[in-house]
Amino acid sequence: MKVLLVEDRSALADLWSASLRRMGAQVTVVASQDAAIAYLQRDFAEVLILSLDLGDGAPLAVADYASYRHPDTRIIPVTSKTFFSDGSVFAHVPNTCTTLATTARPEDMAAIVEYYGNSAAV
Repeated sequence: MKVLLVEDRSALADLWSASLRRMGAQVTVVASQDAAIAYLQRDFAEVLILSLDLGDGAPLAVADYASYRHPDTRIIPVTSKTFFSDGSVFAHVPNTCTTLATTARPEDMAAIVEYYGNSAAV
């Protein structure tokens, strides 16, 4: 399964990507809106893990582009804030299948990605 991880904190991206690779995922890590959209222009991912705390660019623009270009891609927004704790992220990002906190254990994230990635119809 192909996973695009959009996270600009390299230590966190390394931790998550290592856990995803251990479960057999092919993971591409990018750290900005521009890099994420460039990837999505030339390739696809069954699952897009998207940091809503992204410092370089607008994460919702990445989600919009992914939803338009690859409507079957499952999107998992990740944040350290409570901004979308009311569930409104599901209205803003139609491909959202679940949300995670940045404090989620890497093995839990991997299990969730595996579940949603295997159910993707890409």
